Parts: sequence; C-alpha cells; structure tokens
Amino acid sequence: MKYSNLFRPPRYLRNAHIQTILNSQGPRKLRARRILQRLSSSELILQAEDGTRLQAELDVALEGRSTLVVLLHGWEGSSHSSYIVTTTECLLARGFDVLRLNLRDHGDSHHLNRELFNSTRSPEVASALQGFVDSHDYEHVFAAGFSLGASFALRIAADRGVPLGLDGVIAVCPPVDPARAMDALNQGFFAYERYFFSKWHQSLQRKLECFPDFDYADDLAAAKSLDDLNRIFIPKHTIYDNVDDYFAAYALVGDRLTSLALPATLIAAADDPIIPVDDLGRIDAIESMRIEKYRYGGHCGFLENLAARSWVETRIVDIIEETLRKKPPAAR
Repeated sequence: MKYSNLFRPPRYLRNAHIQTILNSQGPRKLRARRILQRLSSSELILQAEDGTRLQAELDVALEGRSTLVVLLHGWEGSSHSSYIVTTTECLLARGFDVLRLNLRDHGDSHHLNRELFNSTRSPEVASALQGFVDSHDYEHVFAAGFSLGASFALRIAADRGVPLGLDGVIAVCPPVDPARAMDALNQGFFAYERYFFSKWHQSLQRKLECFPDFDYADDLAAAKSLDDLNRIFIPKHTIYDNVDDYFAAYALVGDRLTSLALPATLIAAADDPIIPVDDLGRIDAIESMRIEKYRYGGHCGFLENLAARSWVETRIVDIIEETLRKKPPAAR
C-alpha cells in the first residue's frame, strides 16, 4: 500500500489508540472549551423541505472571504465536539465562515424531530443545507466531515453537490463499509464499542424523554451491546428489515459516489482502529476524487504534538485554498 508522506507524527504519537483517544479527549478537549468561550456563534434552526429541523451554529470570520465551510461531526458527536471546534478556529483564522451542523438527535436537538436518527438520513441534511445556502450570498461553499459526518458529506456531494453549489468536499476517515466498521468495533479494543454503546444508549434515552409514547424503555434496558441496539432499533425505527440491509444502504462501496461532479478528497489512516483502510479499494475509481492514505493518524486524530494540534485541521484549509486557486477567474 502506498502512503502519502505529508503527515508523519513524532514516534511517541504513532500509537493508533493514542491518536484516536486524544482526538476528542485531554488537551484537545480543553483547547476546544477555551475556543467555544471565545466564539460569537449564531444559533440556527435549519428546516428541510419535509419539515425536518436541524440545529446549527454559524461562526463568521472577522475578515471574511465570502466562503462557507460546512462541518459535519461523527456519530454521537455534535457541533461542540473537540475536533469540530478546533477545526472551526483554524478555518476562521484563514477567513472562512463556518456552519457547524448537528445531525438529527445530536447535540441538544432530540426534541426537534419525532422520528429517530439513522445514518441513511443524508437527504434531509442536504435539503436543510439547501435552504441555508439559498438564503445567503456566499461565492463558494465547501463541506467537510469526520467519520460518519464524512460519509454524510460525500453522499450529499454526490447526490446534491451541484444544486448546493459545492466547490469541494473533504472526508476524514469515513466508514466505507459500515458492516465492516461494526465488526472492527466488536473485535477491536473494547473501549470503543463501550464508548459508542454508552453514547447511543444515552441518546436513545434522551429521545424517549422527549417522546415517551415511543415506549421502548424495556428494549433499551435489555440492550447490552451495539449489536443488541442494532437488532432492536433498526427493524422498528428505520425502513430496513434487518441490520445488513441498513448498513448496505449507506455504504460507499462500488459505484455509490460515481456521480461526484466536484473536487473531493478522502483522508484515511492505515492504523485506524475503527475504519478498515482496505475498504478504500472497494470504491469505484472517480476522476474527481483524490484518496490520501497515511500510515498513522488513528481514527480522525492526525495529532502532531501533545498539545493535541491536529495536522488534518490545516490540511482541510490547504485543500480548500488549493481548490479556490484552481478555479478559473470568472468562477472565483
């Protein structure tokens, strides 16, 4: 496997679990809290055509460049996740406005919509974004996502990138084959499965508090693993009869992304303990998409030092800058 050499962390940060855990905990979390205190964010509710309401926060650069970057968090993350907030600071410093969008039932948004979140709901996110960009006069719009948010960003760009006016999309460690990612969670370091089980369990409990008539309290109490939650909630609260069909519905394998008609960059790490990097080879070749594979980085980490500065923050900025430079003068 050929790796890019743009990112090479110091030896003491070449452990995949350190990269993954420090991505959202420790020094990066503290740094994100300080950044949030300084931001003057506008809290928004974006509405999709079908009535879905999504919570978002808009941060405007002091010296704006009429360019918006939409950031999408990972599963059970939020617009306040450490990696989203620190990336926001990096983008603002370069003059880009940032829309930090919460997926359904993420952040403090469980009360906004009755139906539960599931990972196939990219059309509602695209529709809500369409309403936002249509009501604002940005010359350029980019989307960038992390983990599950990266999958959403790629699917939205493939399905609605042209009407949204997207100039480019950046995806950091997306789950290419969700079934294989779930296997990796179940078979790998136990802390990851426990973390996501706890987060999803808490989210479902919050949803039940908002809509007690769902009456799934007994099912929730009986569930002891992610597999249990998948088996219980997918047939009952999605349009899919079983777990396999559900995972296949938002996989990126084969020709799922061949309709991409704009510059796309997929960033992945070979040592990602959650997303099998070999799955990248199952994506049909797309002329407009560049895949960057790195030996180190863990899951969405790419940390350069113990202060938890992430190389991927500046890489996202550099990709956007590169895309803007390549645009013909009339399109800038």
